[in-house]
Amino acid sequence: MSSNDNSSNAYSDFHLQFIGGEWQKGKDDSINTDTNPYNGDTIVEIQQATKEQLDEAYDAADQAQAKWAKTTPAERAAVMYKVVSILDQRQDEIVDWLIKESGSTRIKAMVEFSSARAITLEAASFPNRVHGEIRPSNTPGKENFIYREPIGVVAVISPWNFPLHLTQRSIAPALALGNAVVLKPASDTPVTGGLLLAKVFEEAGLPKGLLNVVVGSGSEIGDAIVEHKAPSLVSFTGSTSVGKHIGELANGGEYIKQVALELGGNSPFVVLKDADIEQAVKAAAFGKFLHQGQICIAINRVIVEDEIYDDFVERFLAHVKTLNVGDPNKQDTAVGPIINEKQLKSLKEKIAKAQDEGAKMILSGEIEGQVVPPHIFTEVTREMDLSCNEVFGPLVGIIRAKDEDDALSIANDSMYGLSSAVFTADMQKGLRFARGVRAGMTHINDISVNDESNTPFGGEKNSGIGRFNGEWVLEEFTRTHWISMQNEPRQYPF
Repeated sequence: MSSNDNSSNAYSDFHLQFIGGEWQKGKDDSINTDTNPYNGDTIVEIQQATKEQLDEAYDAADQAQAKWAKTTPAERAAVMYKVVSILDQRQDEIVDWLIKESGSTRIKAMVEFSSARAITLEAASFPNRVHGEIRPSNTPGKENFIYREPIGVVAVISPWNFPLHLTQRSIAPALALGNAVVLKPASDTPVTGGLLLAKVFEEAGLPKGLLNVVVGSGSEIGDAIVEHKAPSLVSFTGSTSVGKHIGELANGGEYIKQVALELGGNSPFVVLKDADIEQAVKAAAFGKFLHQGQICIAINRVIVEDEIYDDFVERFLAHVKTLNVGDPNKQDTAVGPIINEKQLKSLKEKIAKAQDEGAKMILSGEIEGQVVPPHIFTEVTREMDLSCNEVFGPLVGIIRAKDEDDALSIANDSMYGLSSAVFTADMQKGLRFARGVRAGMTHINDISVNDESNTPFGGEKNSGIGRFNGEWVLEEFTRTHWISMQNEPRQYPF
């Protein structure tokens, strides 16, 4: 579909690559078979791209970016506003794609759509918010100007769990600030993580070459997209292990690049003894089981003070038993399918390991296809695998803390530091506790799953480098350029 087609028609041609503003067939021998994780149906088969096509995408981006950087803020903002309008017009279509490709429940798909829309609207303000400075000089007759300029070409590698939003979170700000993008979407979600957005930006009138979507195997283009000379910044969202590899490639090769890495998490959800237990229970269920727990900021560990531990567990168990499990397309489904067989195998191993380590499984259920019902474990300790490592599924361990200090110690006992949450009736206590947590984000009396387009999103420790959203992303996607002007002849010593 071209930008001149009637926007009421459904998008198509998702078997093609989007390079240099043209839809073209991949030239690699391999095929990406994109399947529905709930029923296994084949959605689309995509012939994958070669390194030569990746080069073509980078060449197109490099050429288009120089001209785009010279456009007015109003021109770039107008494209973003048009994208928002198209998203609104195509909301049902986009939500349906999220459900059938990523296994999103309808509830989660709506949350994701809203987040993607919000960051696009925020990005529309970026061209008029980026600014430089004038600094004084100790050299007579000199003026110092500090400019914020587009960083150039940005490589984006996006994940499968929130494909639409976590892709748009990088490409909308990058484009709004005068950059060009080459995007490699996750193999499990090439449509919602890239090709669908390419259609939207094409319909919005984005000039050719500024957004390129290259669907390819990791073995063919995974390293090459980072090592190529064209990108000045690599934006990656995904696992810590892959993020470390990207960091090594970006800084250990021939061309050094900046990186923005949003990686794994191990979010603690702390319930102190004065908390509203019923509200904490509802929050814990939603924050843990939204999108089957396949969210980097999902609740990973529930930490409860000893005095209310048994009461919390009883109420939490009763509430989770009411959750509907199964078809993600149904309005009332809370827990849908796991994304693929690899993730399913990992969860089965975690269930077995939790039992081997002595955790008490108080809720389970039969795994049907790729649908894993909620599993709850009690008497989990900080040394167990459920506590130490990211779960990325509908399994949760509940840890008993002796007191507030012990709860904080357990919360911080992790190599990760992305998001976190604490429940308490005392706001001063909550703020004190939150400031003691070593994480990029902490939410008082709410879930760890929070993302707002005007607040800084990112982590500490092994959870990543850099921040997304708001003015924080302005710095990630621009470069600082100091220009001085000598207005009168300078006296040199020789």
